[in-house]
Amino acid sequence: MERNTEKPKKSRFGEILLEYGIINQEQLNAALKMQMQVGGHIGSILEDMGVLDEHALLNFLSKQFNTPPANLFDVNIDSSILKIIPFDKVKEYKVLPLRTERNKLVLAMMNPNDLTAIQDIEFASGLRIEPVIVPSSQMEAAIKLFLKEGYGIRTFSGSALREKTEAYETRVSETGAIDIRSLLRLVIEHKGTDLHLTAGVPPSIRVDNELKRLPMPAITPEQMREFADSILTKEQKYQFDRRKEIDFAYSYKEIGRFRMNMYRQRNSISFAARFIIEDIPNLKSLGLPGWVSDFALKTQGLILISGPSGHGKSTTMASLVDIINSNRKCNIVTLEDPIEYLHKHKKSNVNQREVGVDTDSFQEGLKHIFRQDPDVILIGEMRDPESIAIALTVAETGHLVMSTVHTLNATSAVDRIVDIFPGHQQHQVRIQLADCLLLVLAQRLVPKKKGGGRVLAYEKVINTYRVKNMIREGKVHQLRSLMQAASEDLTSIDQSLAKLCIDGEITKEDGLKFADNPRYYEDLIRLGGFKG
Repeated sequence: MERNTEKPKKSRFGEILLEYGIINQEQLNAALKMQMQVGGHIGSILEDMGVLDEHALLNFLSKQFNTPPANLFDVNIDSSILKIIPFDKVKEYKVLPLRTERNKLVLAMMNPNDLTAIQDIEFASGLRIEPVIVPSSQMEAAIKLFLKEGYGIRTFSGSALREKTEAYETRVSETGAIDIRSLLRLVIEHKGTDLHLTAGVPPSIRVDNELKRLPMPAITPEQMREFADSILTKEQKYQFDRRKEIDFAYSYKEIGRFRMNMYRQRNSISFAARFIIEDIPNLKSLGLPGWVSDFALKTQGLILISGPSGHGKSTTMASLVDIINSNRKCNIVTLEDPIEYLHKHKKSNVNQREVGVDTDSFQEGLKHIFRQDPDVILIGEMRDPESIAIALTVAETGHLVMSTVHTLNATSAVDRIVDIFPGHQQHQVRIQLADCLLLVLAQRLVPKKKGGGRVLAYEKVINTYRVKNMIREGKVHQLRSLMQAASEDLTSIDQSLAKLCIDGEITKEDGLKFADNPRYYEDLIRLGGFKG
């Protein structure tokens, strides 16, 4: 008997629209290309393209899923109805309670065939679920609004959601992915941290450590060149053409200040901009304990802030500088690439030098640092043996030095400084580091459980007598096991994450992503935290 190898044809929503003559093949191909670039549902993409209006989209969704439609732009939902379903389930399942009818809950869903979601919400609410279908674009817009303004606090207004969505779409269409100022403004409106522009994909914004693509066309290499020409000065263009990458900072009136990096990839230009909060946050707002300020006010030694890129190292250092600036009468000299936070002169003089503008390199800037009569020196990043050697000498000779290191934890920060030197120099470096080190603070920013931001988890190594000995003897790795018996001089990231989880600040799953020892982290949560 001959075997039928023909694959069954799938009934796709776009193909159904094509069959009915609502769209043509060219429009479908364009929508499918956009879906490959930005994800999302084909119906919502066609709506964004202006091919479908919301009523046509709702009618076809209803036919496809054999489910009644609902238009979120036309409903008002009382806060008491919203509170029936926790917001974490609203985000997880992309659903929204609309109203109750006797023992029934009418539930707006992007996918009314999601039986797991229906069963979970029926169990949680004690009500029978009657699903209705809504476009994904409306649901995503509603969730974004709740993240910004709060969930279940007030009545949800569909007309207000429509106004905000239409205003956003108008601004996007006017922007045409050309005006970089408008794109940077969207970073602020989305409460994002970074803007990413790369040829071949739409503009992207990092929100709560996740990259989200904007509903715009993919950027072309020609547009990326226009971005570069519009933002770089003549000197910066020369440096970029010569080095193939450039760091710089830029301020836009009524938008804010951004740290920017432009670089080449695949023979085109890419761009990243990080939003810098003008007001320097204090330790409490950052989630750091008050005892950190005691180290900032030391007059001699080395403070290291470690962690991956994008986890708040520069912000922590700016906060420490502000503590010194507010409490000591001294001369502070910084070497930054680029300058992010602008410090006003308070009790101290703050001289901020930017690499590439005020000095050629960290190494060159540090060579002449003694002639500037500094009391406190901030080095944006420990990058090379020459800079580290000077920094250690400065920290030994009556100056306070602060810097950052790109490492995963506090102990690897110590190892990084030693290992960057040739073997025959490492013993001397260990002795210097053991003598001058004050504190290593490793930090991670973890998404908040309730959404809308991140919270800081940290690990500390304070250079007590036993820590000094381990650094001198090259036994830094042993500190990791000692951290599980938390003490005044050692605290592991796992203990900080477990406390945040127990306090309801983060989810257990998000904490696991950043845990150094997952089993220890889970044991701490199970036991209710470290008992000491």
